[in-house]
Amino acid sequence: MAEKLYSLIEHTADMGIRIKGRDIREVFRKSAQATFSIIAHQERVRQPGKVSFNIELKSANLEELLVDWLNELLFLSSAKEAIFSDFKLLKITERTLQAVVCGSSAANYRMKTEIKAATYHGLSLKKIPRGWQAEVIFDL
Repeated sequence: MAEKLYSLIEHTADMGIRIKGRDIREVFRKSAQATFSIIAHQERVRQPGKVSFNIELKSANLEELLVDWLNELLFLSSAKEAIFSDFKLLKITERTLQAVVCGSSAANYRMKTEIKAATYHGLSLKKIPRGWQAEVIFDL
């Protein structure tokens, strides 16, 4: 059986996720996948064609980098009317990230939940015995 991608965190008005990964790269990738699985569900392909974007970010620390990563994906998704499904993390350091994200038109998806932003409220990113764990609360 496949490992569960993420678990939801109970929160009064917003929604949170808990992600675990073998390394920091996997946590960033899984957090992006979880975000878009909350936002939309793929139906049939009505508008063929893929979209791809390069992302380069600089932040003060790794925790801020995670929030900036998710918010950049949300911004691009909204601005380009796309849903992302493939996340290639080329480089992650304590303060920088380089990635290529791919997806397709939002017209190919049924929208489920609108996420406005990833927040710093309740943000956690830490090393655990078997890798890394992140907790992120989304503003809906």
